[in-house]
Amino acid sequence: MNAKIPAALAAIDAWPVGNAAAVLVDTAGSVLGAHGDTARPFPLASVTKPLAAYAVLVAVEEGALELDQPAGPEGSTVRHLLAHASGYDFAERTVRSAPGTRRLYSNAGFEVLGETLEAATGFPFAQYLAEAVLQPLGMRATTLEGTPAAGCVSTADDLARFAAELQEPALLAPQTLAEATAVVFPGLAGVLPGFGRQAENDWGLGFEIRAHKSPHWTGAASSPGTFGHFGQSGTFLWVDPAAGLACAALTDRDFGPWAAAAWPPFTDGVLAAAAA
Repeated sequence: MNAKIPAALAAIDAWPVGNAAAVLVDTAGSVLGAHGDTARPFPLASVTKPLAAYAVLVAVEEGALELDQPAGPEGSTVRHLLAHASGYDFAERTVRSAPGTRRLYSNAGFEVLGETLEAATGFPFAQYLAEAVLQPLGMRATTLEGTPAAGCVSTADDLARFAAELQEPALLAPQTLAEATAVVFPGLAGVLPGFGRQAENDWGLGFEIRAHKSPHWTGAASSPGTFGHFGQSGTFLWVDPAAGLACAALTDRDFGPWAAAAWPPFTDGVLAAAAA
């Protein structure tokens, strides 16, 4: 093991939180390092969205859904909902813009996605997520206790398993994952929650794409192709394909200025340690 990785992950001890855990995973699915109680469950908040999106993509591959089938407001599709381009308001099913014209981050859109999947499959969303994603990946400590937008509780150990899947997919065809982690509806402006308006607020299908956003919650050294999500509960998961690494960190303090200040240098430290 690279001796510098444990020290880089241990930087979470300086975060102003009660409890935190972090894991670093390579493309082979090996855990390169871990720090904190990685078996402790934490609310994921919006880190739920990549898991929910993965379930939707499994349903697409199974033929239960199509990315371009209508869903949400008039003119919107499953693809628009996954990419936060349906025009829905953040929390309400109020249409703020025409589909495909702005990047409006929307919990409401993911709630509609869940309902769309339920109608197509006949299964409650939580059951489908468990049977299609969580159980096959061995994510036994992860449960959906709320909406597909923000309701999962999980552990760093379980997110390490998901991080491995996001680098070498077994549940999805590689081309499906590649489409989900590339920019969908390029060039759309919008607000990245917690970090302000971005002229090009790039997203894939359920995954935020780092691209050239500034400021951002990943590091200055993170490659433009880095994708992932962070949550209001003080959680994040990123995958940096150029580095061949994925990292998850979970805390018990809500996102705020402390996180915006702590997370980028933490990520830069992890990337530097892994490259040493």
